[in-house]
Amino acid sequence: MKLILTCEHGGNEIPTAYKKHFKNKAILKTHRALDLGALDLFQTLKPLSDAFYFSTTSRLLIELNRSLHHKNLFSEYIKDLAKIEKTKIINTHYLPYRTSVEDNIRSFIKKGDSVLHLSIHSFTPSLNGENRNCDIGLLYNSSNKQEKQLCKQLKLELLKQDPNLNVRFNYPYLGKADGFTTYLRKQFSVHYLGIEIEVNQKFTIDNVFDSDTKTKLFNAISVLNIK
Repeated sequence: MKLILTCEHGGNEIPTAYKKHFKNKAILKTHRALDLGALDLFQTLKPLSDAFYFSTTSRLLIELNRSLHHKNLFSEYIKDLAKIEKTKIINTHYLPYRTSVEDNIRSFIKKGDSVLHLSIHSFTPSLNGENRNCDIGLLYNSSNKQEKQLCKQLKLELLKQDPNLNVRFNYPYLGKADGFTTYLRKQFSVHYLGIEIEVNQKFTIDNVFDSDTKTKLFNAISVLNIK
């Protein structure tokens, strides 16, 4: 089985042509613009992968982890742009990224391999006044026995690293919700497993995860029985 790593929310970059729409510069430093620490974690895990993809364009320009039909594909800073401008953003920033990942998965499967796709994310400890009681979330399709078993195994390995870790399934989001892995499951009904790993941003300082958290995840993933 081949391991593909992706990081859809790795940065807060806004292309020059669209910076004028972001007069509120402070928003670009928050969790709304990027997944804090996610790219740092991704870079740590990269040696485990057979292929890897990441984006440093802010999701406030376009949300790479949403389908084209999703109402939140564009943020409030972009949604009022003319259709031609939105199409340009889709063609320049969205489709090249998603198509590259999809094409690589298809190539692996055509060669007779199966693919495990780990999509690396992070989440804010508190949202809308609610504290999220979780250290690491593993998001999967609950009706897929292989994904479910893999997440159970990954949780077990994480708890071997640290029994005090609070690892939860399909939290703080549901694995079946609209997202890149959900889309890819529809494209590849067999030979593809898609798991989103969500790590609490309380373990980050200045957009970097602490080394202990990164080591635990690296060690847990490295011993997964995916071959």
